[in-house]
Amino acid sequence: MTHPIASDAGRLATLRVHAADNVRVALKDLPEGSLVEDGGRRIRLVGPVRHKHKFALGPLAEGDSVIMYGVTVGRATRPIAEGEAITTGNTEHSTATSRPQARRGHWQAPDVGAFAGATFDGYHRPDGRVGTANVWLVVPLVFCENRNIEVLRQSVADALGEDPYRDYKRLARELLHGAPLAEEATPPRERLFPNVDGVRFLTHTLGCGGTDDDALALCRLLAGYICHPNVAGATVLSLGCQKAQIEMLEAAVAERDPQGRRPVHYLEQQASASEEALIREALTTIFDGLALANRVERAPAPLAELSIGVECGGSDGFSGLSANPLVGAVIDRLVALGGSGILSEFPELCGVEHELIARCRDDRIAARFEALMGAYQQHAARVGADFSMNPSPGNIRDGLITDAMKSAGAAKKGGDSPVVDVLDYTEPRVCRGLNLLCTPGNDVESTTALAGSGANLILFTTGLGTPTGNPVTPVLKIASNSELAARMADVIDFDAGPIIRGEATIDELAGHLLQQCIDTASGRYRPRAVALAQYDFIPWKRGVSL
Repeated sequence: MTHPIASDAGRLATLRVHAADNVRVALKDLPEGSLVEDGGRRIRLVGPVRHKHKFALGPLAEGDSVIMYGVTVGRATRPIAEGEAITTGNTEHSTATSRPQARRGHWQAPDVGAFAGATFDGYHRPDGRVGTANVWLVVPLVFCENRNIEVLRQSVADALGEDPYRDYKRLARELLHGAPLAEEATPPRERLFPNVDGVRFLTHTLGCGGTDDDALALCRLLAGYICHPNVAGATVLSLGCQKAQIEMLEAAVAERDPQGRRPVHYLEQQASASEEALIREALTTIFDGLALANRVERAPAPLAELSIGVECGGSDGFSGLSANPLVGAVIDRLVALGGSGILSEFPELCGVEHELIARCRDDRIAARFEALMGAYQQHAARVGADFSMNPSPGNIRDGLITDAMKSAGAAKKGGDSPVVDVLDYTEPRVCRGLNLLCTPGNDVESTTALAGSGANLILFTTGLGTPTGNPVTPVLKIASNSELAARMADVIDFDAGPIIRGEATIDELAGHLLQQCIDTASGRYRPRAVALAQYDFIPWKRGVSL
């Protein structure tokens, strides 16, 4: 009987990520008995290995480390044969110390000659920052105002003739009545505010009933949104009696905007004559704000004014091989051009802390990262949780069977450049270069935090698919594989699948993705999440979410 060799027509069927690894990744489904070439030797698979999953390159004894990306990503819980698949049945999470690949002061910046002097067309704000979008924000200080926020949302959409759900409403009427309904012949309206990207309405479940720290964190997060370079100004609704008081938000806004350049209108329902009076006043501030925002036009800005937050969600076994390192290559290029990146999701950095510490530009920054990571782990332990619980069932099905394995791939989104600063939740980015931001691994909570710390563009990698977006910051979705990119084309903006098929290198695609970032920042490309009005906003109730 002959066995297939895991290679075909020059396309890779398996991949060893790092020379020190003792596992390989299957890039397609491999049957039992397949022969895999590795370093001049052939390994016979003792069982089938599904695509995206890993298999041992040699026999592992119980307690041996499983190495991938050159770092420890697990520990064998029983003997594993050469050619056997790595599973939750034979491997558990482990973060045994590994020698870091990075060394302080030894980063080799990529060649960015193709982008020398490049600019994007952004909105220049009075404080000197530049936005990639221009929106008016409507914010509730407490969940009691969510209903009024929804009233304003629908009223403004109707008045502007910009209902993003018009087609779905028509579909619902057709399904209910059994036949297409005649539409009123209404000519398309001219955009009243052509320089404005719209009004964004936030809702949340916080503002009262929690701790003082919860209220303060909410106000600081909302201040980050109100003072964001993509935001022209804001209307704030308060009930009046809640824990998160107007004065707290005003103080948080003043910390970020000490000159008071950002127009903010605070309205309190309990001090209003009626609900109708509140809605009338709020609508007036919104329409006046749109007229004010419309005076600002896009103008060229250097790429140094871009601050890109990076996030992953619905990850698969290919995410750490294609989409994540591709995004990291973009961040490295942006940093070399004077711009900034923000890497978040601290639970998904567990197991690679030593690599990030080695990349910190000085001991103070390294110490802060260690302190924030340690404090977060202690919070998790107090509620009976651990970072090792992070991989979801979908992650595990797709080959990410330990948190360290997921983390090693997730950290690739941050590239290889030095870490210039470490931010706690809600803190604004002030240093150019790569920043680390303490957030949970929850996709929307983390994406919400990235925008709150000043990211004016977000790159979101996914292997299983997610529609996640943000109210103020454009979100580009990068698929780890081409099957996903084709199947969910309505939510995916960029396909990293050619990397897996061996048809393109990370370096080649990094230039294309950076150009798409520039086009998005300039308003020339509209991300799928924006087209679908996917405006997710979830504050982190700290110490509870992982």
